[in-house]
Amino acid sequence: MVTIQLRQLEVPPGQRLVLRDVSWAEFNAILAELGGQRSTRIAYDHGLLEIMAPLPEHEYFKETMGDAVKDISEELDLDYESYGSTTWRKQAAQAGIEPDNCFYVQNEALVRGKLTLDLDQDPPPDLALEIDLTSKSIHRFSIYARLGIPEIWCYDQGQLTVYRLQSGAYQSVAQSLVFPMLKVQELPSLIEAHRTQGRLALRRAVRAWVRDQIQ
Repeated sequence: MVTIQLRQLEVPPGQRLVLRDVSWAEFNAILAELGGQRSTRIAYDHGLLEIMAPLPEHEYFKETMGDAVKDISEELDLDYESYGSTTWRKQAAQAGIEPDNCFYVQNEALVRGKLTLDLDQDPPPDLALEIDLTSKSIHRFSIYARLGIPEIWCYDQGQLTVYRLQSGAYQSVAQSLVFPMLKVQELPSLIEAHRTQGRLALRRAVRAWVRDQIQ
């Protein structure tokens, strides 16, 4: 039998590698071998493991949407915490995922200052961001649901859809739980209108948009 270490494999940007029949112990060993200093994202669902390498376009919108959540929170004078693409996992649920970004807002006080988190003891993030520019083999929403993450913002092709966890499944909703006073679905249009003006101008535009919304 030929043994190939995962770090010998290269996943091109925009592509994915799928491994089947991966046990929970093997999943954790793979995470340890891949390490934290990497650009790939993983998803694990009952033995199926997907490793994805994002495109530059994906990373742009990941950063831009993440900045928007931070700017909104600060304009609304809300404490928040961002844990980026942390690997969230729960053995009992046989589920693991790395979102494009994730935030605590309502439950920020419960995790404030924590550098390690355990979903068996700590609440899940209040919000996860998913940038859907490439197809995925694993239906990630079922993983998020088993981890108990109450809200997902999914950006795809210039549209932002808000999903709320209801009775164990995600439903598209008009209003965000995290920012109920804002029409967050307007963010993609705002981003597109200011994208070529630079990130500083874009972030200022987001903050001005928030102020207009809450007047």
